[in-house]
Amino acid sequence: MSKTATSLVEHRGVLKAPASWRDYYELTKPKVVLLLLLTALVGMCLATPGWVQWHVLIAGMTGIGMLSSAAAVINHVVDHRIDSQMARTVNRPVVKGKVSVTQALVFAIILALAGYAVLDIWVNRLTAFLTLASLVGYAVVYTMFLKRATPQNIVIGGLAGAAPPLLGWTAVTGEVHAHALLLVLIIFTWTPPHFWALAIHRERDYARAQVPMLPVTHGVEFTKTSVLLYTVLLCLVCLLPYLVGMTGMIYLAGSSVLNFGFLRHAWKLKFAANDKTAMQTFKFSILHLMLLFVVLLVDHYLPVSL
Repeated sequence: MSKTATSLVEHRGVLKAPASWRDYYELTKPKVVLLLLLTALVGMCLATPGWVQWHVLIAGMTGIGMLSSAAAVINHVVDHRIDSQMARTVNRPVVKGKVSVTQALVFAIILALAGYAVLDIWVNRLTAFLTLASLVGYAVVYTMFLKRATPQNIVIGGLAGAAPPLLGWTAVTGEVHAHALLLVLIIFTWTPPHFWALAIHRERDYARAQVPMLPVTHGVEFTKTSVLLYTVLLCLVCLLPYLVGMTGMIYLAGSSVLNFGFLRHAWKLKFAANDKTAMQTFKFSILHLMLLFVVLLVDHYLPVSL
């Protein structure tokens, strides 16, 4: 057999090779879902002075994780044209044809139905409904409409991604509480500077894909100013849990250090940026949110007050 024929057979073999479990795993955006689950876990723990009941913990985290993963898979499907034009996402499974659109949608439906059933049967209907609403908010309202319609897409659509602490809280208590909404507000305020920092770094990709992200529609300098102002707002919002008596000194100290770090990155991005600053700000924002919720957890179980 000639080299050309052999190459063709190998090429066809690659095209016909079934998707691996890793491809489906990548569709769920596991790193994003793990961060969401951390915030949901903190919401659970802060909802009770003691330990969360094990069956609520397991069922709640499983159901929220499944529905969050389903939303991520739908995002892969809806955005596969945009993803094919961006360096950051060009190798995603649906873009590369490793998983077909139909296969991905079936996978998303299975995850969503299973996740809803777990929450409805073993947790409570309120949590099941709110988690499903978050899926619709992210996968349908944000991904299908807002992302393509307005440069404020991430501000409006960010509410869906901010819901997990509330979902964790309702999983334990069965009711919506002001303290849970305060946790939602923190993530809601955190989302724009987090995502706009990435959008600045990938501005050319978004322009090529014709996605109206803020750097594309209003320019990079305007977006840098917006990142800085939202980071200042975030610092103020992060004070609220302490001011309303929800947390103690450990949270106040820890959140202050983290907020200063975020503000420092945002300030540098606006006034002394280099080619790496936007991505450094984006990466720090992830660390900021993760550690902020860890500090909330430590403060809850090891309260210190003056």
